[in-house]
Amino acid sequence: MENSKEYSKKLHKLYRSLKRKYPKVQRAVYDEPVEALVYASVSENMSGTAAQSAMRRFADYFVDFNDLRVSRAEEIVETLGEDTPATRDIASALTRALCAVFDKYSTASLEALKKIGKRPAKQFLEEMDGTSHFVVNYCMLTSLQGHAIPLTKKMIEYLRTNELVHPDADEQQIEGFLARQISAENAYEFYALLRRQSESRRGKQKKKTTRKSETKATTKTKRKMKEN
Repeated sequence: MENSKEYSKKLHKLYRSLKRKYPKVQRAVYDEPVEALVYASVSENMSGTAAQSAMRRFADYFVDFNDLRVSRAEEIVETLGEDTPATRDIASALTRALCAVFDKYSTASLEALKKIGKRPAKQFLEEMDGTSHFVVNYCMLTSLQGHAIPLTKKMIEYLRTNELVHPDADEQQIEGFLARQISAENAYEFYALLRRQSESRRGKQKKKTTRKSETKATTKTKRKMKEN
């Protein structure tokens, strides 16, 4: 990445500030890689809080991951809480990924990946139907002891907006840059802090915009009332 030294300083400064700002991160660890796959598929396009709520509803509604695999998309969307393009995409990705797992291992489990080594495991996940860079990296980080930093679209947008990475860098270049800057030991903490910051910042911007719009609308209403 161009100007990597400059962006490295900014990135480490951000990391230090986020550690001061937020409570200590409790690392997520999945003994069964397919659990990480399902959570990643759900959380890639939802906030962390919304994804955790969705996973609790999944646990209440579906018997197990095999039940989830054979469920209708409408059921999954309803369990996710809202019928939107994002939830329909999640439902499609989930069933395709779980079917790919079942076709390979005749069970809704990825335990076998823990025995074949990190590189072959990552290659299998990358070649699976229904997985993205985020899903692969989240599985590697939280279940297969890989060195990776998963990035949602909001996280990438935050990095670019705050000039923490080169503006021309694509997703894979950003992932590679972060992995070189943040050690394997700190990867999950950095991911969790950056994700939380990117989501809270987005929320504040929305609220601010809404209040501004409401103020303008109120002002216009008052003017009309005076004119009448």
